[in-house]
Amino acid sequence: MEHNMNLVPWAFEEVKSGRKDIEVRLNDEKRQKMNVGDIIVFTNTETGEQLKAQIIERHLFNTFEELFNSFDHTRIGVKETDTADIMNNFYSKEDQEKYKALGIEIKLI
Repeated sequence: MEHNMNLVPWAFEEVKSGRKDIEVRLNDEKRQKMNVGDIIVFTNTETGEQLKAQIIERHLFNTFEELFNSFDHTRIGVKETDTADIMNNFYSKEDQEKYKALGIEIKLI
């Protein structure tokens, strides 16, 4: 199955370079349909450039804090000084409690 995700330019470049190999998202209904072996088409929100990656692992956590503490920050595309609180800019506390945190481990294809 193929899925589409938009990435802001800096995140797109981190994936493109291979430094970022874990995409951090809420484990909402859309992400629950993603399985190991599926393809994600990432689109740069500014340029429209696209990359394809295959899902090689799904890492489910109760909180984004647990997720952030489980991986080198480079792999998830954040600075070492960043905390999981930055996810509050993207997802409400209620949604975080309801859906939990997902780290989608990918490899470019």
